[in-house]
Amino acid sequence: MSLLKIKNLKAAYSEAPVLHGLNINVEEGSFVSVIGANTAGKSTLLKAISGLIPITSGEILFANENLLGLPAHEIPRKGIAHVPEGRHVFPEMSVLENLLLGAYVHRQDPAEIQGDLDKIFSMFPRLSQRQQQQAGTLSGGEQQMVAIGRALMSRPRLLLLDEPSHGLAPKIVQELHDALLAIHASGVTMLLIEQNTKLALSVTSYSFVLQSGSLAFEGSSSELLNDPRIREAYLGI
Repeated sequence: MSLLKIKNLKAAYSEAPVLHGLNINVEEGSFVSVIGANTAGKSTLLKAISGLIPITSGEILFANENLLGLPAHEIPRKGIAHVPEGRHVFPEMSVLENLLLGAYVHRQDPAEIQGDLDKIFSMFPRLSQRQQQQAGTLSGGEQQMVAIGRALMSRPRLLLLDEPSHGLAPKIVQELHDALLAIHASGVTMLLIEQNTKLALSVTSYSFVLQSGSLAFEGSSSELLNDPRIREAYLGI
């Protein structure tokens, strides 16, 4: 069953077109990635899904509902959580306060919220140890854990991740790799934007390759990982 279907999507910043008739399908329960160069339009795609940029034409269907025209603050209520590039946390708030912000969408009772927190702390034990610490004093990797944990607190059907490994040490990238697989195993459909092509193709089952705002290739991640064009252009081998 298709959870997210993007049809002939065109988007622009001011007068500059960025996405050119993009067609992407994300099946419910899947873990897919979108890879490509810095100017390919990957982040723009996620912003379009989240209602953060104007759409020139096309459709964005989520669970068969067209998202176009919805204000950005309504998108999370539909079941979509977006972790933007840059590890955006509220620096003067504690780790716990940052995480609790993610629960505002559903206004669960305290027991349900505590249950969700327990799951986050089990996945990211460091956050459990730093619950009362100001988020702005954490390392980059820990801030990324907070950003992902806050998104999961909204209980999304679809999790959008934009460059989660950017700027992280190799050890933390491996921890992130394991966390992403665990999140998907819990039943969350995931769409990953990632400059680290090897990471993207190693954790996802299907991938789309963007070039200058258009779809260049698509296929199973394992096939793309062994495709000479992908290996030369994005893996340097």
